[in-house]
Amino acid sequence: MRVKAGIFWIGSLALCAALLAQIPSGRDVVKPEVYVSLDPVGRGSSFQIAVVMKIRPGFHVNAREKSEDYLIATDLKAALPAGFNSSEVSYPKGKLEKFAFSKIRLNVYQDTVILRLPVTALAEAPLGEQHIPLKLRYQACSSELCLPSVTLTLDATLNVAGAAKPAHTEIFGKQ
Repeated sequence: MRVKAGIFWIGSLALCAALLAQIPSGRDVVKPEVYVSLDPVGRGSSFQIAVVMKIRPGFHVNAREKSEDYLIATDLKAALPAGFNSSEVSYPKGKLEKFAFSKIRLNVYQDTVILRLPVTALAEAPLGEQHIPLKLRYQACSSELCLPSVTLTLDATLNVAGAAKPAHTEIFGKQ
């Protein structure tokens, strides 16, 4: 009898481990990429930093305007170095979706979402390669479960020069 019970528990532990291995990390569900609208960025010019969030099919993240107090909203913050200033991040409108775990429709982002941060390089911005550290926080969920929230550290790398030139027009459009 003890041998059968031992085999049962070992089998149960193996099954639990296999099921947990199938649950992805929130870091694996969203693949963010950072783009700068000018290359180089000219002193005294305004530009945008875009964080493009590619969300795995079958998952969503809570939009900036969350539907319930307990949900964790998508949030982007920048630590601007000397010589730069910015205004508020522009978040896209979410889409209201119904999920089995909620009585109300939830405001979410799915597929690909672009967050935009307007930035100005001041006249005294340092020349050459500059880095603007970013923190992206989100909570990824499927229709069955929500993963723990994730905060990713990202880096917007840009070159500051005397004059600006548009870049990544596929994301920022013609300027």
